[in-house]
Amino acid sequence: MLTIVLTLLPFVAADYWWIRMFDFPHLQLTFLTLVAIVLYFIKFDFKEWRDYVFITVLLICSAYQFIKIYPYTTFSEFEVLDSKHHNHTLSLFTANVFQENKKYNLVKEMSESLDADIMLFTETNREWMNAITTNLDAEYKNRKEIPLDNTYGMLLYSKLQLLNPEVRYLVSDSVPSIHTKVRLRNNDTIQLYAIHPTPPMPQENPLSTDRDAEMMMIAKLALDSKYPVIIIGDFNDVAWSQTSKLFQKISRTLDLRKGRGLYNTFSAKSHLMRWPLDHIFISSDFKLTKVQRCEDINSDHFPLHTILSYEPEDLDSQRQPFPSDKELKRAQDQIDHYENELKLNPR
Repeated sequence: MLTIVLTLLPFVAADYWWIRMFDFPHLQLTFLTLVAIVLYFIKFDFKEWRDYVFITVLLICSAYQFIKIYPYTTFSEFEVLDSKHHNHTLSLFTANVFQENKKYNLVKEMSESLDADIMLFTETNREWMNAITTNLDAEYKNRKEIPLDNTYGMLLYSKLQLLNPEVRYLVSDSVPSIHTKVRLRNNDTIQLYAIHPTPPMPQENPLSTDRDAEMMMIAKLALDSKYPVIIIGDFNDVAWSQTSKLFQKISRTLDLRKGRGLYNTFSAKSHLMRWPLDHIFISSDFKLTKVQRCEDINSDHFPLHTILSYEPEDLDSQRQPFPSDKELKRAQDQIDHYENELKLNPR
């Protein structure tokens, strides 16, 4: 019965953390439901119609759970195609460092060895900024730094030129996002968004309203962008949630995990309870050269290292459709819901 309840909870149209948190463990719920089915067959005889109804419901729940994660298995098709040219590559290193983590050397050594074009560090305060910038390669002269002590600090370092980088506070004056254009080595320009919205957790935010609204705002900005788009960061949401799926539709971005694996980045502290919270969504102009979940850096997140190939001449091979009016309305409704909550509960 528990597996049935946990499967149905995310269908409840409410933003409370204790409902939205069950968007996350679909892999775990898939196995839990399968175990329940096996145990039911072993322990019980099917004598009444109720037994058949119950096992049928369990089978439906199991199928539903698997369908949610199926696109992120190697049985599914790629959403982002493999690059065949590697003419104009762009490498990214993203890491939620865990603000209380004092093993700065693990992060520095990893970032130095990967030598990415763009590096994004989240949960960074001034101590982390000082540690990362000490002896930082001079090539990373382009940067945007927002060190904060509230676990929402962000540090962006780039070998490539950043054009008009700005910090925006879309839903809270304590939760920044970075918006910048990036000039590639071939002189083309792309748009980069780096975000870290609050999670729906009682100690952070009892509702998912802020996170959902920020994601929809970024998605609409990406939709209107005149440039190819990359959106990176710790989203505090899994890729298969209704919010993330709508985010992809509105932004017309692609998820490089599909067809390749889950690449679970959180929690690095638990082998059982892990899911993908750190994301790189890209527009159709990019193909994939490499994606790698990196080793432990003493954080509760694993870093991601990604190498993209900029191939705008072949974007039609994976171009995403424009969002429907219904999808646009759903996104705007989430933004409106946040704004109405803000009027009722000013911060």
